[in-house]
Amino acid sequence: MRRSLLLIFLAMSHVAHAAEPSAGAPATPDAYRPPLPMQDGWQVADARRGGWRVERLQALEAAIAKGDYPGVTSIVVAHQGKLVYERYFNGGGPDVLNDTRSATKSVTALLLGAAIDQGHIQGAQAPVYAYFADRQPWQNPSPRKQRMTLEDLLTMSSAWECDDENSVSAGNEERMYVSEDWTRFALDLPMRGFAPWMTRPEDSPHGRAFSYCTAGSFLLGAVIERATGKPLATFAAEALERPLGIQQVQWNKSSEGVGMGGGGTRYRSRDLAKLGQLVVDGGRWQGRQVISMPWINAALTVHAQAREDADYGYQFWRFRFPRAEGQQAAWAMSGNGGNYVFIVPERQLVAVITRTSFNQRNAHPQSQKMFGDYMLKAMP
Repeated sequence: MRRSLLLIFLAMSHVAHAAEPSAGAPATPDAYRPPLPMQDGWQVADARRGGWRVERLQALEAAIAKGDYPGVTSIVVAHQGKLVYERYFNGGGPDVLNDTRSATKSVTALLLGAAIDQGHIQGAQAPVYAYFADRQPWQNPSPRKQRMTLEDLLTMSSAWECDDENSVSAGNEERMYVSEDWTRFALDLPMRGFAPWMTRPEDSPHGRAFSYCTAGSFLLGAVIERATGKPLATFAAEALERPLGIQQVQWNKSSEGVGMGGGGTRYRSRDLAKLGQLVVDGGRWQGRQVISMPWINAALTVHAQAREDADYGYQFWRFRFPRAEGQQAAWAMSGNGGNYVFIVPERQLVAVITRTSFNQRNAHPQSQKMFGDYMLKAMP
């Protein structure tokens, strides 16, 4: 009994310390302390005993305190299946539900894999529009719509004229958000054309022309709902979150009530790390196969070139970071504001960065710099 009370007291002391200082005030660098067990399924370890250069992590804390990386609310790092670093800033805390925006897209990809594993969906090559036959007729009919597959949506390479980075694009996400029926908005999108200076799919790396389209990710969630007969949040809880011991989560819905698979789902930082660890371990969590390994492998396969410095899998980004002996590739769940879950399977590394620097153009480069210049360089 005394031991239990002591553990509870230590955990509460750790939470109180980790959450300091209050919202609006940046934290100051502190001596390294390993995370404490919180009875949430995570094992913990001392990074120093594992050979980590904790002074690099403390240097990151100093940079955050100085204001070099504004809006950071949490950093959580797991190595070899154990939490080795956990720090909260600017009002963040262990129980804060972080709005990681488009990091939800990666979760939706995992849920699609679960729906395939359970036999609700045939596979990634299943035709998209077959799930919405009751919504016919749709605008801008085209044979390319009939041929569109789930994989086209997963890889941001559908034939729609949909580009969130182009404010005049017919499929820009801001237009969808103010529409009455998001599902209808996506289904009715016009088909994409190619100006002479644009690279056509057949001439693009991997045979796919990348165009970032939140409407496509949203429709993946709608497909999951129709295929499973359950709200997206319910299926997520049953197929993914409960098996990982995730108890606190907030899913959003569209105007017509369809689960928002394209962004805005809120998770605790430790639970975001669980999602990353699931991917690192090939779909397993604590010995249980939650998502099949073939689906994880497919999700972490380059299917499209997003930019010169980034590739894309199934709703997962792939970045490259410099190392003394070459480059280090890292997969990532990524969302507006500089929110990231970095995943490096071959090094058994998961790194969570949550931020509130929404709509700031430099937020993503900053978070990538935090990961590459501090976390990777701190590794043994």
